[in-house]
Amino acid sequence: MSSYALLVSPSANRVYAQSAAILTIAELGVLSETVLPGRLVDVRNETIAGVEYVAFEGDLDDDGLAHIANVSTAFALFERTADDSFRPVHLRRLDCFDDDLLTILKYQGKTNELFTQLLLNVTVLATGAAPRMLTDRLRVLDPLCGRGTTLNQVLMYGWHAAGVDVDAADFEAYAAFLPRWLQDKKLKHTATVAKLRRDGRTLGRRLDVELATSKEAWTAGDAITVSTALADTREAAEVFRAASFDAIVTDAPYGVQHGSRSGAGLQRSPLELLQEALPGWVRLVRPGGAVGIAVNLRTCPRADVLALLAAAGLEPRDTPAYRGFEHRVDRAIQRDVVVGTKAPTRVTS
Repeated sequence: MSSYALLVSPSANRVYAQSAAILTIAELGVLSETVLPGRLVDVRNETIAGVEYVAFEGDLDDDGLAHIANVSTAFALFERTADDSFRPVHLRRLDCFDDDLLTILKYQGKTNELFTQLLLNVTVLATGAAPRMLTDRLRVLDPLCGRGTTLNQVLMYGWHAAGVDVDAADFEAYAAFLPRWLQDKKLKHTATVAKLRRDGRTLGRRLDVELATSKEAWTAGDAITVSTALADTREAAEVFRAASFDAIVTDAPYGVQHGSRSGAGLQRSPLELLQEALPGWVRLVRPGGAVGIAVNLRTCPRADVLALLAAAGLEPRDTPAYRGFEHRVDRAIQRDVVVGTKAPTRVTS
């Protein structure tokens, strides 16, 4: 095995920066439990020449290094040689677009972009699609998508994104932002907004965007899709086709003033909302897929959310690797990640 030192990306959020190393160790633990079993050991904090790194030993081929490159906080990776010098390792990231897709929008209550990537990563790593995340265009839904932070991270990876949100202002903001951003970047795309109707009734409105990473990809028909619906998340199963997503990833309302929206359907407690919405969300997940939710432990205790996942037919991921994500956001929010997987389809002979 080789020795590595991972330099953690600096965060503009001071509180998140204080938790970054611990969260990185947890994320590497999930990698070791899923797509890199037995190939990462002795993951730890280590101070080298006065600089903090996350160090580990690893038996890593090109794909293994690519998984490390897409760890949410990965800023630089070094292989440590026998004389303890550092050899830089190229980071083969999935990112397809300029990072201002994630950073340009600023608004109250926006989730930290590094945490959004972490939540997406650890959820997808729990799915049967995890071995394909470096090569295929996966499909991810955020059923409480707000102004699209998760959707934009999904797009950064070159995956298909979908969202649902009941807040009209958030829907309008995203429907204005994404086409304008694509136009500014001179990327080929189409964008339409239309009424969303099912069984003769209007559920809301829907934004559908098709885009490509380059003119050549557009000409070749290699398009990425984004679909967002202005609708109640409890009706998500009426908006999208059943079993059409590899993963569902969402930041649940935190139950505090700056984190919760006041639109219809979100005035109940976060736990009540999850209880009502999860059955519909689960119908949208493919066999072998997963649901990952960021929650505020002060309003959604971990044990209660895991019980809701189980009641909805998912298998909770509660191994030591998935119990390492609790961290403080502010005095009112102690955040954690809970993940549940859907059983794969059984093959009968």
